[in-house]
Parts: sequence; C-alpha cells; structure tokens
Amino acid sequence: MTDTQKPAFRRVMLKISGEALMGNTAFGLHPPTVERIAREVKSVHDLGVEICMVIGGGNIFRGLSGSAQGMERTTADYMGMLATVMNALAMQSALEELGVFTRVISAIPMDQVCEPYIRRRAVRHLEKQRVCIFAAGTGNPYFTTDTAATLRANEMSCEAIFKGTKVDGVYDKDPKKFPDAKRYETVTYDEVLAKHLGVMDASAIALARDNNLPIIVFSLDEPGGLRGILAGEGTSTRVHG
Repeated sequence: MTDTQKPAFRRVMLKISGEALMGNTAFGLHPPTVERIAREVKSVHDLGVEICMVIGGGNIFRGLSGSAQGMERTTADYMGMLATVMNALAMQSALEELGVFTRVISAIPMDQVCEPYIRRRAVRHLEKQRVCIFAAGTGNPYFTTDTAATLRANEMSCEAIFKGTKVDGVYDKDPKKFPDAKRYETVTYDEVLAKHLGVMDASAIALARDNNLPIIVFSLDEPGGLRGILAGEGTSTRVHG
C-alpha cells in the first residue's frame, strides 16, 4: 500500500493469540517478537486506522488446561484473564516505545495498572488515535478471548475483526500436517460452525454472524501482512454472511 492509498477499513479489531508472543520459545514472552508485532500495528496506525486489540493469554496460562488438570474452572479462567493483562501491558510498552499512544483497558478493574472498561471512554481513545488493548476477556469465566474480541469489536463499531494466526487463512484441515489441505478464499459463518473449521469458538462466530461482522484470517508471521491485508493484498480468508 502506498501512503496515498486509503485503507479499506476505518476501525478494526486485531485478535492475536498469546502464543503469537512466544516467538520460538516454549513459554512466556519473546520481546523481539512482541516488538515485531508492535511494528506491524504501528504501520497500520500510521495510515490513520483506529485499532482495537485483544491478546490471548495461552503463552502464560490457559484456563481450560488448568481446569483439565483438576483446578476449579472459574478460578482457572480468572487466572487466564490475568495472563491476558500481562500480555496487554507488554504490547502497550512495545507500542509506546515506537511512539504510539496506547491504553490497556481491563474488564476486571485494577486501577493501578490499567483503565477499567467504560465503553464511551474507549471510543474516545480511538477517536484520538490511541490504540486500545482490551484485556481480561469479557470479565466472566467460561468465555474465551475470541468471544471477548467479537464482543468488543461490536461495542466499538469496528468494521472487521483481523485474526492473526500461524497460517495464511482458513483451511479444510491442518496444512502443516496435510499437504493437500485446501484454503478457502471466503467461507460463511454457518460453514465454519458446521465444518468445525476452528477459526474461533462457536459463541464468537455466532456473535459475529448475528451482527454481520466480517472476520479476516491472515498470517501474523508474514512481514507487512496486516498492512497488506488492509490494502486488499496478500493471502487471507474472509468469513462473512
């Protein structure tokens, strides 16, 4: 995209997994990887796009796996929410190092480290070209960060959700295991649910479908990928009605 071209979207939600921040490490945060993703976000922010973000917590703690090991599910989910706050603070630090004003907004109040979620205040941050990172999921157990991203995207009137993954779209089976896996250019919400394509969990897909919010799945590992996808270039899959 040249600087004279206008991006296709004015306000977007970027959803990335906590594992995306690990780089090649087995656990936790890999600062060079966090910085690389922050640079991707900055390149889009520089075009005038208003950006919301939701980052998972699986690189630190995943509620479902904690529950599977015998921990009470609600407690495990709250621990997972706290992990997302840690990731959000790391991304905020990386973005502000690049000169991008950023606000971490938590569904669980923790006033010493970030803002509580107040919808109108968050909208105002976006209007002032601040990146808003929504942390702690929805603030409720049994809901994933995919559902939180879809909920916040609707509340913020985002025009699309961009889901950054390890692969360049949605496939009918795992392309890393099956060389003959077929990538979809476009796929409907109902197909995703019926074929269990694993784009997001079912409640997130249903919420996006009910509000006709497109989901664009692209590779976060491709340099310049997010900026390119916004310009209608590169490889991705669009989930729509």
